[in-house]
Amino acid sequence: MESSVLRFAETVRALGLEARRHRLKMPGFRSPPRLHGVDRSVRRRADGGATIAVVVRGRPWAAVVADMVEGVVVANGLTGKDADQVRSKLWHVVGGDQIVAA
Repeated sequence: MESSVLRFAETVRALGLEARRHRLKMPGFRSPPRLHGVDRSVRRRADGGATIAVVVRGRPWAAVVADMVEGVVVANGLTGKDADQVRSKLWHVVGGDQIVAA
């Protein structure tokens, strides 16, 4: 089985390529969040960017990926139809169908 660190890095890379393809800002990602007791946190930066921190250890991989996808959506301030379209494209690029079925 592939290490969670490697999976995390590969997922960040795939999300980044797709986000940039759609001219979206790609947030930074880290693990774990500095806040205790949360699975995901968003830290806004002064330059308009964001860092998404996600708990990886001890969680289903589908939940980790869902937090990462949602982090890209939130970091770009997307809502409604735009958010749904981007979310769908991001899930597709990270193999969302296989992740949920596993």
